[in-house]
Amino acid sequence: MSKRKRILVVDVGGTHVKCAVSGGEVREFESGPALTPKRMTRELLAVTRDWRFDAISIGYPGVVLHGRIVREPFNLGGGWVGFDFSAALKRPVRLINDAAMQALGCYEGGKMLFLGLGTGLGSAMIVDGIVVPMELGHLHCGPRKTYEDLVGERGRERAGNRRWRKRVNDIVESLQRALLPEYVVLGGGNARRLKQLPPNARRGDNSYAFEGGVRLWDEKPVRGTR
Repeated sequence: MSKRKRILVVDVGGTHVKCAVSGGEVREFESGPALTPKRMTRELLAVTRDWRFDAISIGYPGVVLHGRIVREPFNLGGGWVGFDFSAALKRPVRLINDAAMQALGCYEGGKMLFLGLGTGLGSAMIVDGIVVPMELGHLHCGPRKTYEDLVGERGRERAGNRRWRKRVNDIVESLQRALLPEYVVLGGGNARRLKQLPPNARRGDNSYAFEGGVRLWDEKPVRGTR
């Protein structure tokens, strides 16, 4: 289906919303704690008013089950659960967790762990073609501390890049021992800040999210995306 239709891919982040049509020009607008779905769809329609597209993929920074948002986001405004995106955008819409969408875009087979280093810590696994969205960033790793607190953007700003890089390496190696992936992809905007990657890890890029959003509409999608 992606070969016949023009897909608008929307990557909703904690600081920016980025969008592109089937791998074309990327446009963005600001996100943040005041961003509601109503405001997001209004600004999205404004920034894409001169684009043609037939369907939309949205990567959402929170829990999505069976194509529906089931939990409000941590870093955005409220009202996302139950919001009718298709009605607001007047196009068919498919929703997926934002980390899972980026993971889908860079998947090369086997058992892959994806970690998105950005405002928070996104995570997903793909196992033999089955997408498994995860919320590893909210696991506790000490009194009142989560992985996201340590390696998300606020944790990086508090600790400084040197300590932050060590924390990333330690957490990646710990998750490798626990989950046994064949390889790890480190994506998100802060992946570029890593000077050396942990063993068996590859550097990803936010651009993979747009490839993943297009793949959501393939005739034979990776399982677990719908």
